[in-house]
Amino acid sequence: MLVPPPSRLPTVAALAFDGMSPFELGCVVEIFGLSRPELRVPWYDLKVCAEGNEPMRVVGGFSMRAEHGLDVLASADTVIVPGVADVRAPVSPALVAALRQAFERKARIVSICSGAFALAAAGLLDGREATTHWKYADLLQRRFPEIRVNPDVLYVDGGQILTSAGSAAGLDLLVHLVRTDHGATVANAVARRLVIPPHRDGGQAQFIQAAVTPVGEDDAVARAMEWALAHLSEPISVADLARMAHMAERTFVRRFKAQTGTSPLRWVISQRVAASLPMLESTGAPVEEIGAAVGFESPVTFRHHFTRAMRTSPSAYRRAFSAAR
Repeated sequence: MLVPPPSRLPTVAALAFDGMSPFELGCVVEIFGLSRPELRVPWYDLKVCAEGNEPMRVVGGFSMRAEHGLDVLASADTVIVPGVADVRAPVSPALVAALRQAFERKARIVSICSGAFALAAAGLLDGREATTHWKYADLLQRRFPEIRVNPDVLYVDGGQILTSAGSAAGLDLLVHLVRTDHGATVANAVARRLVIPPHRDGGQAQFIQAAVTPVGEDDAVARAMEWALAHLSEPISVADLARMAHMAERTFVRRFKAQTGTSPLRWVISQRVAASLPMLESTGAPVEEIGAAVGFESPVTFRHHFTRAMRTSPSAYRRAFSAAR
């Protein structure tokens, strides 16, 4: 819990930078910058900070100027980095120094989306679990191998250091901060004001579009995969797939793993889960019927594999994504 001296409100400093997207910063301002007297708790003193005082270009065709510098950011109770301009570019030494100073003061340090790259450049994520937007996760891991990058979760609460996934997941983490500071009742009230759930089930896996391997005319493995996609509702064995590819089973398994990075049966399961998604989103069919329609032997098996792949249950996924809701 963030507990400042009784003489002042807890300070939250958010970084602004040239070329930033306004959404993530807007989320910070919406939650920590608005006065909320109806909640009857001491709220926050928000400071928007930047490395310089010149106008900054913002995605969308406008500019803004921050009132505070990195000295204020380094001295805040909570520091929020809502992104970086370029995930492949070096982070400025001045920002690195400010983040390290804040960390040494025991400030709570938070990143949203690509902001994890700034925390990583400052060495604050070494030896820690962290997350970022799923499309940046591999790059973060390659650039900073000391980090345990978890690409599947919406956010990671590591105590003093907290990281979130893509832009909207920042809202989940920011509401979590309010919950940590003021309890569930206050956090739920803030979430209602924002018209968002106070807690979302699952992780980033449910938001990643499934990629379908293109089928080449002369690719025996791909032809077997194409056949499987057309027969997902039926029992499918490795022997069936190998027969469609005109290969011995061991040869097929080896070739399949080389081309896809996974085993044939794991791939079939992932395709069955993917095939269930539009049915959960657009129909009112019972979960049991959907599982059977995509080839799972029982509702228990469907729920097990769905939850393992999507980090949420079929019913929770339907509540979040149903077109009829």
